[in-house]
Amino acid sequence: MAIVLALISIVVGSVLFHFMSPWWWTPIASNWRYIDNTILITFWITGLVFTAVVLFMAYCVFRFRHDKQTRAAYQPESKKLEWWLTVTTAVGVAVMLAPGLFVWHQFVTVPEGASELEVVGQQWRWSFRLPGKDGRLGQADTQKVSSENPLGLNPYDLNGQDDIVIDGEDLHMPVGKPVKVLLRSIDVLHDFYVPEFRAKMDFVPGVVTYFWLTPSRTGTFDILCAELCGVGHPQMRGTVIVEDESAYQTWLQKQKTFAELSPQATTTKATYRSHAE
Repeated sequence: MAIVLALISIVVGSVLFHFMSPWWWTPIASNWRYIDNTILITFWITGLVFTAVVLFMAYCVFRFRHDKQTRAAYQPESKKLEWWLTVTTAVGVAVMLAPGLFVWHQFVTVPEGASELEVVGQQWRWSFRLPGKDGRLGQADTQKVSSENPLGLNPYDLNGQDDIVIDGEDLHMPVGKPVKVLLRSIDVLHDFYVPEFRAKMDFVPGVVTYFWLTPSRTGTFDILCAELCGVGHPQMRGTVIVEDESAYQTWLQKQKTFAELSPQATTTKATYRSHAE
């Protein structure tokens, strides 16, 4: 009976902890409420399965407890039980996967008119790049990273001359506008995660990953790295400030372009002008 009561206590305690826990989601600040709904579906399915399995174990411990007058029956297999378990498990997994696949399709299908933002991860800091007046981001190459060119932009790409570089500073975003977030690592695996946005994605060295979101409310939010990336991983934090359009434009006008920050870019730009003349 002690084991039976312990199993029942585990179920009751787990259910109470889930509904009464003070550790819950932060208030959402983006359009990705679909992700919250998907997690809730997963919680309900896995929670019901967990409850049923543990209570079934408690029943079996009680029902088939040791009795000197009872002899155990040996049943090597049951086709009916195997089919029942296989079909039930397959249906449960499909119900959990289907909403996730639907949301994933939305997560990587960028709407027309979305602006672009590049996030660069490196041990152990965040940097950002925004397109300039031409609305296009220039090319970048990890091999071109240096103290004067920390993001590895191609100085010979004219599209990158007016790119706005934010190295190690806070990121600002306008509220209510869709943004395609490009993710690039220049060393190891990282993961860009803003809990309030419900959006996260891995940085894979040599590959540019992406997702999109629309900030839905103003505020200041923490940027975390959700992928173990070395001894400085816990300190790899940043800040994103979501603000109205006028405040965002005021901040944007104060930022410097790649050409203004990099002597190499300035020299290259002057070389292009001389050739053109």
